[in-house]
Amino acid sequence: AAGAAALGGRPARRAALRGAVSLAAASAAVNTLGKRSVRRRRPLLDAVPVIRQLARQPFTTSFPSGHSASAVAFATGVAFENRWWGLALAPLAFSVCFSRVYTGVHYPGDVLAGAALGAGAAYAVRGLAPTRSQLAPPARPQADAPALPEGRGLVVVANAGSGQRTSTRADRAQEVRDALPGAEVVECSAEEGEPLAKAVDAAAVRARELGGALGVFGGDGTVNAAAIAAVRHGLPLAVLPGGTRNHFAYDLGIETVADACRAVNRGEAMAVDLARFGDGEYFLNTFSIGAYPELVRVRERWAPRVGAWPAGVLAAVHVLRTATPIELTVNGRRRSLWLLFVGNCTYRGLGLAPVRRHDLADGVLDVRAVYGGRLARTRLLTAALTGALKHSPVLGSARERRLRIGGVRRGTHLAFDGEVTPCPERLTLEKENEALVVYRLLEE
Repeated sequence: AAGAAALGGRPARRAALRGAVSLAAASAAVNTLGKRSVRRRRPLLDAVPVIRQLARQPFTTSFPSGHSASAVAFATGVAFENRWWGLALAPLAFSVCFSRVYTGVHYPGDVLAGAALGAGAAYAVRGLAPTRSQLAPPARPQADAPALPEGRGLVVVANAGSGQRTSTRADRAQEVRDALPGAEVVECSAEEGEPLAKAVDAAAVRARELGGALGVFGGDGTVNAAAIAAVRHGLPLAVLPGGTRNHFAYDLGIETVADACRAVNRGEAMAVDLARFGDGEYFLNTFSIGAYPELVRVRERWAPRVGAWPAGVLAAVHVLRTATPIELTVNGRRRSLWLLFVGNCTYRGLGLAPVRRHDLADGVLDVRAVYGGRLARTRLLTAALTGALKHSPVLGSARERRLRIGGVRRGTHLAFDGEVTPCPERLTLEKENEALVVYRLLEE
C-alpha cells in the first residue's frame, strides 16, 4: 500500500487506501468480535515437523485466522478498484492463508472463516465508500464531437507551468505528443511571460480551421481558460489532466491522459454546465469569497519553499488564526460571513468539504456559507467533531440558479478554480446549462 501510494498515480493511491482500510476493518472485527466470541484452542503441534513450526507461537485463540482475514481483505479491497491488481495480489493472499495451516497454527476452518470475514470487510467498506464503478456516472447529455484518431485535428495547449513536479517545457509537450501523435501541440508557460489566454485563443482559431477540437494539458486554472475559448469558438474541449489538482477532469471520470485519448479517438463527448460571474468570467468547479481566497494566496506564497501539501496545511492554520468575517449582501440580505462557497453543480459531502460531483449538468449552484457571530469557528468545529455539521446554525446551504452579491469591501479577494483575483463591489453568479462540450468516455 505504501509503495503504491508513493509511486503510483491517483488510481493506485485510491486502491492502496481501500485495501488498507479493508484490512483495518477485518483486523478490528477479528480481534474484537471473532476471537472473543469463539475461544477455540490452537491445533496441537505434535504432527507438524519442527522445520515447519513458527519460531514464536501465537498466544491468541485460533478462530478465526486474523492473518487470513487481513490478507484477503487487502487483496479484495484492491480488486474492487482494479481487478488486475487484485488478481496479482491473489497468490500472495493465498500464500498467507496456506501458511497458517502449513505451520500448524490454525485449522483449515479457521482460515476459511478468516478469509470469508476479510472479504466481507472489504464489501462492507465498499458499501460505505462506493468505488468509482459503483458511483452514479456524471450527467451524460451526449453531445456531438468529431472522432479524431491519434489526435488528428486536435490542437493542444500544454502549460509547462502546471503540476507539482519539476519539468521542462519540452517534457510537458512531449508527453502530449507521445499520447496523441497526430495532434498539434502549442507550448505555453505563464512563468515565462506568455499570456495563457492569448495562447489558448490562438489554438482555438487553429482548431476551428482544421475542423477539429481544442485540447488542454494542465490544471484547473489552465482548463478554465481553455473552456472559455472553446465556448467562444464553438469547439469541443479535450481535457488532459496535467496539473497539481485536476478536479474538473476527475469529476468527468478522466483520471489519466489515456482516458482522454480514448474519448478523443472515439468521438465520445458530453455537455456540461458553466457558471458565469462578473464581466464574462466563468468557473468550472468552485467560487469563494472570504477565508478560502486568503488560504490560496498564503499557500501559493509558501509552496515553492516547502511543497504544495505542507504549504496547504500551514496556510489553513494561518487562516484559522488570523481570518476575520466579511460583510456581504447576498440576494438582498446583509450577512456577516467567514466564507461563501459556490460550486458549479451539486457536490457530494457535508459542510465545507465537497468531495466530487455526480452530475455536471444539473443546472444549479451549490451554495454554502459559514456565518459570522459569537464563537462561530468553535461552534463549527464542534459540530464537525460531533457529527452534527448538517444541523449546525453556523453553516447554511442552498441550491440556486442565480446568486447576487453586493456591498463587497475594497481589497476583498475571490477565488475561482484555484485562481485568486480582486473582487468587484457587486457581481452576479448564474448558470449556463450545457454550455460546454467536453470529450469523455460514455461507455467503458
